[in-house]
Amino acid sequence: MKKIMFFLCFLLCIVNVHAVDFQGQSYIVMESTQHNVLEGKNIHEVQSVASISKIMTAIVAIENGQLDDEYEIGEEVNEAWGSGIYIHIGDRINLRDLLHGLLLRSGNDAANVIAKNVGGSIEHFVEMMNQKAQELHMTDTHFSNPTGLDEEDDGNQSSVYDMALLMSYCSQNPIFNDIVMKETYKREDGGGTWHNKNRLLEEYEYCVGGKTGYTKKAKRTLVTRAIKDDVSLVIVTFNCGNDFEFHQKKYEECFQKYQNVLVLSKGIYQYHGHSFLIDQDLYYCGQESQNVSLQSQGDILKVYVNENPIYEVNQQNALQMIFQYAWMLFGECMNG
Repeated sequence: MKKIMFFLCFLLCIVNVHAVDFQGQSYIVMESTQHNVLEGKNIHEVQSVASISKIMTAIVAIENGQLDDEYEIGEEVNEAWGSGIYIHIGDRINLRDLLHGLLLRSGNDAANVIAKNVGGSIEHFVEMMNQKAQELHMTDTHFSNPTGLDEEDDGNQSSVYDMALLMSYCSQNPIFNDIVMKETYKREDGGGTWHNKNRLLEEYEYCVGGKTGYTKKAKRTLVTRAIKDDVSLVIVTFNCGNDFEFHQKKYEECFQKYQNVLVLSKGIYQYHGHSFLIDQDLYYCGQESQNVSLQSQGDILKVYVNENPIYEVNQQNALQMIFQYAWMLFGECMNG
């Protein structure tokens, strides 16, 4: 009996060797393509998120501004304190430089200049940020400013889940990706070179971007993204003292544990007397064992994996579907 107990304890020790302990408030690991949550703790707990708010500032500016637009700096820079890129009233700087200063150096002055000029006013720009949050179904989130400062109020409130949703959305934008994956950036206005505060870009080869944050109220906040073997993961942590180390170790653990698994091959499927064309192989990031199910709602077929919807398709005329599928196969033969 003692030998059996010793053996069980030994097995438990082996299992726990590779587990990454989390010492912090909340965290999440999200697959960025289909937004399935792989792991987490307190994923919907809301708090001030500090400068990772600037991810939203950046994407709203990218989608509503022009990179070559040049702005004259006004009084709005005097409303920002803390981290900055040290621009001054009367300077002229384009949006491209400002976005790099925003995301690499976390410039609060850059955030205010962007907000005023892209939104017409800082107040209207904040409305645009909250509207975008609604579009992305960030139900835990409310933005009060473009900077993340929270000394005078509660700042920008969100959860690790919502910030992972936001980062996943932004990762589809090539301009955003180009900025956040740079370790350094030379300003176009000749004002010097900026170094990215996201240390993981240097320390972890699979990291492709992220954003740091800190205030006394929020403590440390960090969003990063990494890609390995076509698996794209986002990790968000709140109030984690060793956040860079945790992100790297958690990525390695998750890349070993999860992979893109084929759950349904492309083809024509008959379901409840209706024909549906699925025009692409469907993959799901997880472990080998997946529970795949189909549900129809009228002329729409939905594909679920572990009760998470991953794909939907409208019913089509059967003849048209066969033609489309045949044409798709013909194209593959020509290319291969």
